[in-house]
Amino acid sequence: MSRIDLNADLGEGFGAWRLGDDEAMLDVVTSANLACGFHAGDPATLHRTCRAAAQRGIRIGAQVGYRDLAGFGRRFIDIAADDLYADVVYQIGALDALARTVDSSVSYVKPHGALYNTIIHHEVQADAVARAVRDVNAQLPVLTLPHGVFGYRASELGLRVIPEAFADRGYRDDGTLVPRGEPGAVLNDPTTVANRVLAMVRTGSVAGVSGVSVPVHAESICLHGDSPGAVDMAVAVRTALVANGIALAPFV
Repeated sequence: MSRIDLNADLGEGFGAWRLGDDEAMLDVVTSANLACGFHAGDPATLHRTCRAAAQRGIRIGAQVGYRDLAGFGRRFIDIAADDLYADVVYQIGALDALARTVDSSVSYVKPHGALYNTIIHHEVQADAVARAVRDVNAQLPVLTLPHGVFGYRASELGLRVIPEAFADRGYRDDGTLVPRGEPGAVLNDPTTVANRVLAMVRTGSVAGVSGVSVPVHAESICLHGDSPGAVDMAVAVRTALVANGIALAPFV
């Protein structure tokens, strides 16, 4: 692979509370997954982050999640399909309105946290999210792990599915992510993360937490803006890729 997208979860501050360094991350990545106010992000923060992304020509994605500010969207919610559908439509529309005031728009959709992991296997919620994206704008691609229920359903509905891999998260042998809180779930060393991403892009595989080689097919690599040392890891990843002749470009 000679080209890859780098995406990061940004806009996750709330009011007086800032999380991560969005400005610095926007100087590194090519796509920005912006919170939509349900798991994080207030309107002013999101408007400011949209403007910063637009000024750099960074693609803006709607990072939709469960309505769970207290849990940062990392807790499963057994929500009715109709409610989840409406929540996703609402979040995409709100972020797109903010983006359009700075001459940009939402270019893709990426579920967040517990919702992201749930719809890998939860057919009802996967269908609700996929239908919501299609009904807002069938031209919006969706980011997800390969081979999950959500990706298959989105494809059936005519959406473009962008497979992604995670720079700083551990993998189980089945290609899913190690749950946060378990050993090996989150990586923090910039050199280790950069070498890992380079191997992913070059070989299409990554070492799982058990030591088994896990196949990884990705058009985009995710970096978490709220991780400790996020900017250092992002810079290390970008530097390693560019130094090895791999171009960085958005997938849209």
